Amino acid sequence: MPTTMLDRLSAIEGALPAIDDGTLRLSYAEVRQFVADEQRWLQSMRVRRCALLAENGAPWILSDLALLACEALNVPLPPSFSREQVAHVFEDAGIEWLLTDAPERLTRDHPTFAYVATSPRTGLTLLRREQCFIQTAPSTGISKVTYTSGSTGAPKGVCLRQSTVESVTGSLVAATAGLGVRTHLCLLPLATLLENIAGVYVPLTMGAKVVVPPGHTMGVGYAGLKVPLLLRAIDAATPESLILVPELLRVLLHAVRAGWRAPASLKFIAVGGGAVSTELLQQARRAGLPVFQGYGLSECASVVCLNTPDHDKPESVGRPLPHAKVRIDASGEICVSGATMAGYLGARQQHSAEVRTGDLGEIDADGFVHVRGRVKNLFITSMGRNITPEWVESELLSEPALAVAMVSGEARAHPVALIVAHPTADESAVDEAIARANSRLPDYARVRNWAVFPEAPTPANGLSTANGRLRRAEIATRYHQLIESLYDHAIDHFSEVS
Repeated sequence: MPTTMLDRLSAIEGALPAIDDGTLRLSYAEVRQFVADEQRWLQSMRVRRCALLAENGAPWILSDLALLACEALNVPLPPSFSREQVAHVFEDAGIEWLLTDAPERLTRDHPTFAYVATSPRTGLTLLRREQCFIQTAPSTGISKVTYTSGSTGAPKGVCLRQSTVESVTGSLVAATAGLGVRTHLCLLPLATLLENIAGVYVPLTMGAKVVVPPGHTMGVGYAGLKVPLLLRAIDAATPESLILVPELLRVLLHAVRAGWRAPASLKFIAVGGGAVSTELLQQARRAGLPVFQGYGLSECASVVCLNTPDHDKPESVGRPLPHAKVRIDASGEICVSGATMAGYLGARQQHSAEVRTGDLGEIDADGFVHVRGRVKNLFITSMGRNITPEWVESELLSEPALAVAMVSGEARAHPVALIVAHPTADESAVDEAIARANSRLPDYARVRNWAVFPEAPTPANGLSTANGRLRRAEIATRYHQLIESLYDHAIDHFSEVS
């Protein structure tokens, strides 16, 4: 009986299509041969501690699987990381080897790395750092270190055992097997743990095909989206499943409203990585997008909870998957155990088997988990009301006219917001959108004044993380005067509530 993902990969009918990136189209038999050849090549080079920095495509997946077969440490690097963040990872993880499709840029930015060889199978370049000082070695059994961008400039390395990754993969296979998905299209970067596990390991474990075009051919990048390219890529792939972050869901919903028809092949669209309002999910479903919300974090090897067609409450993030145990502590924080990280790389303190997520939440009588916001983002108005900004923001962002919203209101009578409007929305459209969102909120949580972001938050300007989460402290500092001015000119029809 197969017990690991690689074992299960070997048990699948060899003629079935496995990976398609538009250039390489590989069957399961060819994938097995490629991975075995790549494994032998990496072992001949004595690669043990390796970073992987490459565009989405078959070479990335094959390298990832080969490093797993070698039992080498794999450190995937998000393409969005700045030169400084990449340098931090190299030092923090003691990276000696690097597989990349951009060797010229990497050796220019990090001259301690030098060319060694080019993989005859994947075409990726192998670089090596001659003088490598390992400051913090991961504990035994760690197969992957995934770096979270978090809310600061220095990313943290989450150490994951392969057994933990296998546990999450198995849970997702069990939860989605009844859908009969045969083709998954990867839209997110493969260095994103969610896409790596749910978009690659799960389909390959189930004998499905992974379609993985390079990001630039789909118009998907951290600097922005080219929507026509994205829609053409989805149409061409005729996928049965996708994984989206909330912003991509809003983009697809807007496209449907503008006349685009989603492929009839779609059976399951998972959305996660940020707060999504129930209204937005319902709008997407009415538009023919089979969207289901989930919840997870890198510290728990990605997915913890998931809604499915058989077990669904759109207002929740789903029930915990079989591998996960979820509880709510006395302060309302979501705590997860069952399959968690081995700790942060270099952390001095002993890691607990239970992860404190930093998220506020509830578990209802049917076992569905509801996420209410971040513990650290909670603010208390001068009226004594506790408000999680994500709650208000999710209602705002269910309105097509609004693309980005950040709500604040600590020690103030009411919330205000900085927003980025959709390019077609004028000031009156924004006012109307905010009024509609306010109508779905209690009086104390309604936004009473707003202003446009002087500069849309992006990873490049330091105002959002790579996965689109707002860097609230940085925004509050940079735009302090603008936010204060919103209270100087606030709408004066605020009404006190009991």
